[in-house]
Amino acid sequence: MGWNPQGCRRTRIFAIDPRLEVAETDTLVIGGGVAGYSAALAAAAHGRVLVIAKDSMRESNSDYAQGGVAAVLGEEDTHSAHVEDTLTVGSGVCERAAVDIVVSEGPKRVRELISWGGRFDSEAGRLQLALEGGHSQRRVVHAKDETGAEVQRTLVSQIRAHANITVWEFTFAIDLDVDDLGCTGALVLRDRRDVVRVRARSTILCTGGSGRLYRETTNPDIATGDGVAMAFRAGARIRDVEFVQFHPTTLYVAGSARHLITEAVRGEGGHLVDEKGERFTFRYHPAGELAPRDVVSRAIVSHLASTGGSCVYLSLAHLGDRVHKLFPGISRTLTPFRLDLAKDRIPVLPSAHYHVGGVEADLSGRTSIPRLFAAGEVASSGLHGANRLASNSLLEGLVFGRRAGELAGADGGELRESAEGDSSPQRDLPGSVLHVGDMTNSIRSLMWRAVGIMRNQESLEAARSRLASWNDYVSQVDFKDARGFELVNLLTVGLLVTEAAAWRHESRGTHFRTDWPEKDDVHFKAHSVQVIGQEIHAQPITG
Repeated sequence: MGWNPQGCRRTRIFAIDPRLEVAETDTLVIGGGVAGYSAALAAAAHGRVLVIAKDSMRESNSDYAQGGVAAVLGEEDTHSAHVEDTLTVGSGVCERAAVDIVVSEGPKRVRELISWGGRFDSEAGRLQLALEGGHSQRRVVHAKDETGAEVQRTLVSQIRAHANITVWEFTFAIDLDVDDLGCTGALVLRDRRDVVRVRARSTILCTGGSGRLYRETTNPDIATGDGVAMAFRAGARIRDVEFVQFHPTTLYVAGSARHLITEAVRGEGGHLVDEKGERFTFRYHPAGELAPRDVVSRAIVSHLASTGGSCVYLSLAHLGDRVHKLFPGISRTLTPFRLDLAKDRIPVLPSAHYHVGGVEADLSGRTSIPRLFAAGEVASSGLHGANRLASNSLLEGLVFGRRAGELAGADGGELRESAEGDSSPQRDLPGSVLHVGDMTNSIRSLMWRAVGIMRNQESLEAARSRLASWNDYVSQVDFKDARGFELVNLLTVGLLVTEAAAWRHESRGTHFRTDWPEKDDVHFKAHSVQVIGQEIHAQPITG
């Protein structure tokens, strides 16, 4: 195995032209979610920060997070309980040091948000803490069912008020700029038309996930795996990307977008039922609806396969009208479909939700490329292992975003005179020869069928062959716009996920093989690592 696009260690999808406009900053942050803004605020204490936002300042996976931020703030909760819950769900491949740091620093980051004006649900001056699947205690801080939006609102207000931070909205990062000293910035498409070479002392990837790799997803359109693809092309180590988390409950109405229905709905007592109204999940796990997400998603898929149903349902009728107050965002989402959360059974199916693996990063966000950092969903910090515990994602972004920003801002390298250019492979075909939308839909459908919730060697080999063939063709096309670059990134990440899934001959966490249904701790209690030009290989767990 060993996929090696263009047969070289480092490559680009856009050549550096010495005539390009050049901008300089101390720290470049690519991505505008919770991790990116946390990193920017920390780095700004040391110098100038430029944040590249692919869409508007508020548009990111973070803004769509409904459930909350998991943190040890309850009187009956403990550090060790949160750690153990995270390790259990992570299925043996978490890095204990990363888990300890995030759980330890999480409460400070939540209190910091509150000090900045964050408004979270409370009663009599005390935070209301929710219970979600996989947690042994109520520890999820929330703002109704729109917690991500509230966290984003709070961070954006701090970003706008900071004199050292500049944000370029609607700016697409095309490629990382890497030389013999490490990462020196990036090539970006500003305002969706002008390519600018941004030179920086340090660069932090906070680009989020890859949900749009799949036909069914909770993620917004911007989640196309750009950070992982850029880092791979630049020579960075990519880790554990076979672990893709599928959320069990997204609204399933034919022809509509897939809307997330937070795990907190089940935490508050919502039931998952089938066509007959039977609570079927207890047949698959003793925790029923509150089992870890991967278990519930597979239970739904298995149950539908055995019954022939098209979807399952969330039922909250037994909880009464109070659900509208608890989940106002979901209630508003359901209104156009004439569904009432307090009365009707809500049709749901699993969808791709969170990319557990990503760019390998240490406890300060450093990647294998000097001067390049990564934090949040794009990174593989070791926190999540093979599966993410509910509401640990915003927590990770807050903690590791800040840690990466502090080090990147303080220890950035020197700016040198920019190089004249590079010798990227010649691409001879104009973008007009390819229907980008059709190719994108083909990738997403293939990944959903062959590299989805349940996988096997036959489907993975077929997917790898098809993706490689498409990649050979697409690599000849000279793209000029963000949609074309996104297509390249989707193909890159799709191949990385498929290769890693084919390599891991076991089932663990979110990765389930019907032909290898059991864990194999002897051979695969380890990370998978991919580097351009090298064979995929195992990396031992260090904690």
